[in-house]
This record gives sequence, C-alpha cells and structure tokens, in this order.
Amino acid sequence: MKSNTEMALYVEQKGDKGKPCLLFLHYWGGTHRTWNKVIGELGDSFHTVAFDFPGWGKSDGASSDYSITSLADGTTELIKHLGLSSFILVGHSMGGKVAQLLASRHLEGLEGVILVAPATPSPSQMPDEAKEQQIHAYDNRDTALQTIEFLTARMPDSKTIEQLIEDSLSGVPKAKLAWPTIGMSEDISAEVPKIAVPTLVLAGELDRLDSVEQHRHEIIARIPGSTLEIIAESGHLLPIDQPVRVAKAITDFVETHAGRSID
Repeated sequence: MKSNTEMALYVEQKGDKGKPCLLFLHYWGGTHRTWNKVIGELGDSFHTVAFDFPGWGKSDGASSDYSITSLADGTTELIKHLGLSSFILVGHSMGGKVAQLLASRHLEGLEGVILVAPATPSPSQMPDEAKEQQIHAYDNRDTALQTIEFLTARMPDSKTIEQLIEDSLSGVPKAKLAWPTIGMSEDISAEVPKIAVPTLVLAGELDRLDSVEQHRHEIIARIPGSTLEIIAESGHLLPIDQPVRVAKAITDFVETHAGRSID
C-alpha cells in the first residue's frame, strides 16, 4: 500500500473479512511479526490486519517524520485504503500511543480500542542517562538483546529471540531515533479524553518500563469508561510473554464490550 506521500507500507491480512476486524499496531523496535503468536492464538475467529510502521520491517520510511501524529495519519490512510468499515484498534507501547490519538479522532467504523502496555499520552519523563541508553537500544545485536531482556519477564525461546533482534535492527536510523527524541515527548493528553468507544488497557504485572500504577494514572484516569486488566507473569512485551492471555483478553473484549459474537 502507498499513501499520498508515496510511502509503501507492508501489510499482512488473515482470516475472513466477514469476521470482526482487528488492526494491530506494533511497538518501537517491533514489526507486524510482534503479533504473530497472538494472531495464531486467535485462530479463524477474526479478520486480522497487521502492518509495519514506516521505517520498520518491510515498510519504506524515507518520507516519514515518524512523529505520533504522522504515524496516526498514515494509519488513517491505510484504514481507508483497505476499506475497513468496522474495526478494533489493538496498539502496543508506541503503537498504543498512536492508537490513543487515532481513537480520539472518532474514526468512522471504530468499535473499540485495546491498549497493550501503552505508552503514556503525556510526555515521558526520563533521566538523561536512561534516554541516552534508549537512543542506542537498537544499535547492534548486543544492545538489542539487552533491550529484549529488559522488556520481557523471561527470555523467550531462541527462535523468538532471533525474530525480535532481526525486527529491532530492521529500523532505518531515523525511525530508531524518532521515538526517544520525538514520539515520547509528544503530548496528546488533551486529546485522549475525547475517546468515546469501549477501551481496554492490558498491563504487564512485571512491566519495568510502564508500571500498572502508571497505566492507572496516565490512561485509565483520562479515558472515560476504560477498564484495566493486569496480565500476570508478563513484562512490557505482552504479545511475546503471554500471547495466550492477550488473545483471550481480546476475544473477551470483543464479545463483551464491542457486542460481537465470536464463532
């Protein structure tokens, strides 16, 4: 798919288009493959759409500024291009911040939002040393491995580790730099209270990056009627640590909050 800026986005769709549609947004350092295990657990019950943000994985990134606003605009174009008339956003970390901004715009066809360890809508406060470490998180294989270890409750199997490292290193330099230098500082806190669809926040019990209390204060307190579910034995990378529980939470949300029966 190419936007009006001629930026090609890599997209994978699975399942019957007559089923409830889930649009997955990955984290900084991830790709569409971040969601593979979750999508596998969901089986044939959904129409799933997962894509690579500009500059990550198989997507072009030359013409993007990688801001949250830009990523949201590009995702809106993708939704229109694919003709998604009814869908639920599922956003993880950085993708969760993009999902918050998208939902605040009252997109036509949006039925609900699932925020998985979402980044805060307000600017993240981080010591200079920690910010510098984050800037270099995906410099090479060793730093990527250290980052994965920090973001997970336990190290995944070797095949998954290799996938995560490959995805982390796939980012073009500007995309790698954009989140710690631009995206984290963007303030969308005034927009988030405008979200008017059912919203579920999934928090990792052992998340060392975004704590459960932070989600309560930053997300739940701002989004009217939102609910929080804590996923046990999970760090920040919930789709990797606990794909079965994440898939169940998604299914339960669609059935209960979005009013859709899952076959």
